[in-house]
Amino acid sequence: MTQTPRTPTVGDPFASARFDFRAPVPDAADLGHVHFLAIGGAGMSGVARIMLARGIRVTGSDAKDVPVLKALESEGAGVWVGFHEGHQERADAVVMSSSIRDDNVELVAARERGATVLHRAQGLAALMHGRRPVAVAGANGKTTTTSMLTVALQGCGLDPSFAVGGELAKHGTNAHDGSDDVFVVEADESDGSFVVYGPEVAIVTNVQPDHLDFYSNFKVVQAAYDAFVATIRPGGLLVTCADDAGAVALAERARAVGTRVLTYGFDPGADVVLDDHRQDGVTSSVRLLDRVTAGATERMMTLGVPGRHNALNAAAAYVAAVHGLGQQPDRVLAGLASFTGTRRRFEPKGEAGGVVVVDDYAHNAGKVAAVVETAKALVGETGRLVVVFQPHLYSRTRDFATELGAGLSPADVVVVMDVYAAREDPVPGVSGQLVADAVGAARAGAEVHYVPSWSEVAGAVASLARPGDLVLTVGAGDVTMVGPEVLRILGGEAS
Repeated sequence: MTQTPRTPTVGDPFASARFDFRAPVPDAADLGHVHFLAIGGAGMSGVARIMLARGIRVTGSDAKDVPVLKALESEGAGVWVGFHEGHQERADAVVMSSSIRDDNVELVAARERGATVLHRAQGLAALMHGRRPVAVAGANGKTTTTSMLTVALQGCGLDPSFAVGGELAKHGTNAHDGSDDVFVVEADESDGSFVVYGPEVAIVTNVQPDHLDFYSNFKVVQAAYDAFVATIRPGGLLVTCADDAGAVALAERARAVGTRVLTYGFDPGADVVLDDHRQDGVTSSVRLLDRVTAGATERMMTLGVPGRHNALNAAAAYVAAVHGLGQQPDRVLAGLASFTGTRRRFEPKGEAGGVVVVDDYAHNAGKVAAVVETAKALVGETGRLVVVFQPHLYSRTRDFATELGAGLSPADVVVVMDVYAAREDPVPGVSGQLVADAVGAARAGAEVHYVPSWSEVAGAVASLARPGDLVLTVGAGDVTMVGPEVLRILGGEAS
């Protein structure tokens, strides 16, 4: 049975069938022994890591024996593969991800004995008591923006706590319990839980129709973002992108109720304006005009990652660090220049037979279009771009197949896999074929292949690739394992 989504109404984005996100969040120090359900998840493992660093007793279960379990065990957690009611029996509190269904045996047992049950976001918020939270939200770019801001603050000499939905390449971890009072968190909007943090500074990279399996329509999405903005602390700051229509509308509504708002973007009306973006391989640069500071200071921002979308992400981090947290602009820019990426965000996997393989987590239409645009610019006129795309969720595939196809269509060759179900059950008539058809509809003559069998994908891609090609694997599911297999077939080794 598919997890039942909430059915909120406009104006009531806190409504939830499973959690009350309006409820006060306890201090983590008062939770006692904490047990995690799906502890191996990207977000869950980060919360567990910080609790371990605080000296809290942590145990957890996960359905799969993923590598992070061994890492957590080495840090002091007790972990199990598989779920059994006995795993949680001594825990005082249980933290769960949205992927856990209500009939999970450990969750049922915990509720029957009256244990405190918290959503992952509530578990993370419990760690923020006495801290200055900075929350990064948006349909696209929040993981990279959170990571960039963290590295920029470290470049300023701070030691912020952070929890990110991906590993920072520079640090090899997704979370850290810092010695300073700033706490930077990626605020996931997918289930409405991003309203629990009460940030001093909030970034919204964009507001777009996504997660409609949960929100039902775009008006409810917008209401949820309004609720998120309403949680900003008095005197705090909202940072939004001037290039995104949804974020612009959000900024206007926020200003109307007295929230301090600053904008960034290539739009000349932004408070911090970007111009003259240039890309040189995997590095890039952009001119930044800060009209908030006296004298409208102009500086160059250099980045070790490609793409206009990453220039925007870095600009968001700059505004938050400088105008939200009071850091020196030059030190912030130096920190941003040292950013080397986040795992599964345009992550090089290796090269074999003259074919380069890169992996990216993009899974909604905006992210897919941005990463394909960036990769296409990298190959230029000298090679081809071969994209391997795995649709994520039946509901998203059904609702956005046309937009996904359009985003993929600039690639020279597109290989579409079948849908990665994640938390959903199959939907009749919905498969990767919908996206493959949409690619062909978006660009006449596009070379697109639908390969529904996972085991056949790597071989098909290896047979299509030529020396000089860039193979880009894209999606939030197990498509990440395709790249190393392509390299093996081509006779190379994954990096």
